[in-house]
Amino acid sequence: RSMTSIAREHNTSVNTVQRILASCSHRFIDGYDYLPEHLAFDEFKGVDRKLHFICLNGETHEVVQILRNRFKKNLLKYFGKFTLKARANVKTVTMDLNFYYQDIIRACFPNAQIIIDRFHMVQMLTRSLNSLRVAVMKKFKKGTREYSLLKSPWKLYLKKFDDLEKIHPRYNWHYKDSLTQEQIVMEGIE
Repeated sequence: RSMTSIAREHNTSVNTVQRILASCSHRFIDGYDYLPEHLAFDEFKGVDRKLHFICLNGETHEVVQILRNRFKKNLLKYFGKFTLKARANVKTVTMDLNFYYQDIIRACFPNAQIIIDRFHMVQMLTRSLNSLRVAVMKKFKKGTREYSLLKSPWKLYLKKFDDLEKIHPRYNWHYKDSLTQEQIVMEGIE
């Protein structure tokens, strides 16, 4: 939450909220001699719509640390404070496809394996498939059956094959034909 929203809720000034948070912040700083075996890195939009860095325990999902920015030098500085033993204890780091997180992991965690989270893998594959579909579609003239098979039913290409309708064809004015979802996808792939 932003300090402004806390101040509004408690009818006080932002400066008072800052002062109180600063006075008790020492309680949240742990030593630099332990890190969980499994970490997860990500960023989120925080105060002033800036991206902040968050590090979680990969097993319990408890917050290890939130940093005000996600700049490489600041992350290296923060993780560099931990002892080599603590950093060597980290076995895996789950992350999105942020390229410089890999550099940080290699520099700070000598025994850690990098794991790309499933959401970002699926997102990357979906974007690649859609890019290929559009590139192939543009090779055909607008209004042709081939163009229509790749243009309008784009969501069908992302569905599980087992979930496609295979029995009851429906008339579609794009193709001027009655086809099942399976037939549309198979003909589009051809």
